[in-house]
Amino acid sequence: MTRILAYAAEAFEAIWRNRARSILTMLGMIIGTSSVIAVLGIGSAASAGIAGSLGAFGEPGLFVFADPQQDDPAGANVQYRDVATVAADDGDVLRYVFPAFQRNYTMRANGISYVGQVVSQQDHTLVPDGLTIREGRRIGADEVSNASHVALISQPLERRFFGDALGLGQIVRINGNRFTIIGVYDELKAGIFSNIGASDYIEIPYTTYHEIAPGPIDGLLAYAKPGVPIPQVQDRLFATLQHLHGARSKYKLQDATAFLQSFEAVIATVSLGITAIGGVALLVAGIGIMNIMLVSVTERTREIGIRKAIGGSRNDIVMQFLLEAVILSLLGGAIGTALGVSMALIVSGLVSSLLGPAPVPYLQIILIAAGFSSLVGVVFGTYPAMRAGRLDPIEALRS
Repeated sequence: MTRILAYAAEAFEAIWRNRARSILTMLGMIIGTSSVIAVLGIGSAASAGIAGSLGAFGEPGLFVFADPQQDDPAGANVQYRDVATVAADDGDVLRYVFPAFQRNYTMRANGISYVGQVVSQQDHTLVPDGLTIREGRRIGADEVSNASHVALISQPLERRFFGDALGLGQIVRINGNRFTIIGVYDELKAGIFSNIGASDYIEIPYTTYHEIAPGPIDGLLAYAKPGVPIPQVQDRLFATLQHLHGARSKYKLQDATAFLQSFEAVIATVSLGITAIGGVALLVAGIGIMNIMLVSVTERTREIGIRKAIGGSRNDIVMQFLLEAVILSLLGGAIGTALGVSMALIVSGLVSSLLGPAPVPYLQIILIAAGFSSLVGVVFGTYPAMRAGRLDPIEALRS
């Protein structure tokens, strides 16, 4: 250990003696390591943030709606009564199916008017979510079965209508209809996969929604039974709706979970591409380290001859130069790691502000960076170190 520490001290001294050359050599390692770490960190933060955003709203379900591009979209519109037929005919592949509404209406409370989104909601015990209630409670089975005029509102909407006062128990009018606020959601992050898509919104029971908007519904929100493939559910739903509205009716299905998986696959592909570019930079950095170590061996040929003449073994010479290459690589990797982690921290904070918690596995990333740096130093430092160890001491002293 004492000998290795002595070699390390000599390596640092050699690097410092040629610091300008060493810094230029380390630039490739710094760029490559920082880009790899930044991409890994940003990709992890984005994936975690998106998954957390989707998970906060619970199981997203499958949204089925009439294709607006077909010849007769009005004839294919999903009706409220279709829900019971779908539940009866496709109950073997579905756990639940609900009518889905999401529209903009004029809301009025406390003398303030605002046009915002009103979405339908079912009994929260059937499909629970991870959202927190700031005040009051959620919509329950009784409110749904009785088509009660109750509403849950978001905290930003509560502030818009009531300022610092509580919205719980207050009255809000939606398109002229009177609703009592029974709960207020805690402030949400902007989840791109939510069925809400805005921060100022109101939820009401879907049965009550049908009373104030008795025409066609926006679509069906279906939940498949465990183990049932989504394509099978899609085929059954489309077949039932075509039986109700005609064989020429066309429908579309949105699967937020599949969309999330596709989005994560895109992120992974982009991350892999940029990581490959960083890998090329690491390869160039390794070649630079090999080049500088070969130059160092040439410059210190007489020193190597003296060391061998006074009893230095081949292994000692190899260890000295190999350790110098590894330290050079690790220094570049450490600086690159600091830059990459800083970039990942900045982007992770931005993702957290938009989507919610976006944890980044910094320890894992740093260990990967340290491993790559050491590997580059060993791989590209081995040949110069072996070349130094093979030098003949007499020829070296004559140089």
